[in-house]
Amino acid sequence: MSDSNIVWHETTVKKEERQARNNHKSCILWFTGLSGAGKSTLANALEHTLFARGYNSYVLDGDNVRHGLNKGLGFSDEDRKENIRRIGEVAKLFVDAGTIVCTAFISPFKEDRDRVRELVEEGEFIEVYVRCSLEACESRDPKGLYKKARTGEIPSFTGISSPYEEPENPEITVDSDQISIEESVNQIIAYLVEKNILAKEV
Repeated sequence: MSDSNIVWHETTVKKEERQARNNHKSCILWFTGLSGAGKSTLANALEHTLFARGYNSYVLDGDNVRHGLNKGLGFSDEDRKENIRRIGEVAKLFVDAGTIVCTAFISPFKEDRDRVRELVEEGEFIEVYVRCSLEACESRDPKGLYKKARTGEIPSFTGISSPYEEPENPEITVDSDQISIEESVNQIIAYLVEKNILAKEV
C-alpha cells in the first residue's frame, strides 16, 4: 500500500480534553545519560511519586522496550537511531493520551533526541540529563557491561568505544553522583510545577 492511501484520522477526544480530565498536562520526560547513570532508577522513582499523587504516568525503559517493540535491533549507530525513532513515536502517543511519559534511554546522539523533540509541541519535550561521571558509572556497573566493554566483549559501547553527545541545553540536569534519588525527584517535580504541567501542591 502506498503512502497516498494512508490518511490521518482525527480522534474524537482531543489531547486537551484528556489533560483537563487528568488535571495535569502531558509531556515527555526524556532521561538521557551514560549506562549506569541512574536513568531507569530515577524515572521509576519519579513515576512512583507521580502515581502516589494521582497523576497519570508511565515509564518506557530502554531494556524493557528491546524485549518487544524494538526486539531485533542491535547497537550499531543505525539501530540506535531506529530504536530512538520508534520510542519517540510511542512517547508522542502517550502525550496525545494525556499521560506524562518517562523515557529512560542512553540515546547518545543529539540529532536523535532533537528529532523526538520536534514530534511534539513546544514545552512537551523535557530533556533530563542524568549527569554522572564515567568513573562513577563504571564503578557502579550494575549489569557488568563496562567490564565486558573493557575486555572487548561488547563492541560499540557508549562512553568506551562509542561516543555520547552530552545535551547542550537540557531543561533539567540531575547530577546523580552528587545528590540523592529523593532530591533528584524533587528537582524534577519542582520543574513540572514551575512550568504548570503539574498543579502546585497546597
